[in-house]
Amino acid sequence: MSEHRDFVLPEQLVDLARRVVEENRAAGRRVATAESCTGGLVAAALTEIAGSSDVVEVGLVTYSNEAKCKLLGVSMDVIETFGSVSVAVAWAMAQGALKASDADVAVALTGIAGPAGGSDRKPVGTVVFARAERGADPRDIVADTQCFGDLGRGGVRLQAALCALELLLPDSPAP
Repeated sequence: MSEHRDFVLPEQLVDLARRVVEENRAAGRRVATAESCTGGLVAAALTEIAGSSDVVEVGLVTYSNEAKCKLLGVSMDVIETFGSVSVAVAWAMAQGALKASDADVAVALTGIAGPAGGSDRKPVGTVVFARAERGADPRDIVADTQCFGDLGRGGVRLQAALCALELLLPDSPAP
């Protein structure tokens, strides 16, 4: 008998979210998300899983720069210096998600899903990720930039959510 699949989101995303929930539950870890370009897609995928409340602490969607500053404590100086799609901002978002919650690990992502907003330096499809863990040296934060290309807005958001979920797996290496 096959499992009944009654999910709103793509199967690939739900399957990875299930793995994240199961592995973090086994590790006794609670997770937080700080999302910009995905607009809560990572948190939605996690909460698609029954029993995710054992693992999910908080999901913050900070789409505007002002929200990044107000809710996550990202400095406007950092945004103005490096841009909202930068390792510095993703790093600050991940740290802010930990400070705003009781989570053990936080993932943050900010990027350009398109169709507009890209530049030669940061084309559409550019997404920056960061993962922070409570008690770890902030200098040891995992951060990386991926360029998925212009896959369409939905395609970029899906690929970004998949990468963010991978970063929430215990013992996950950098992207």
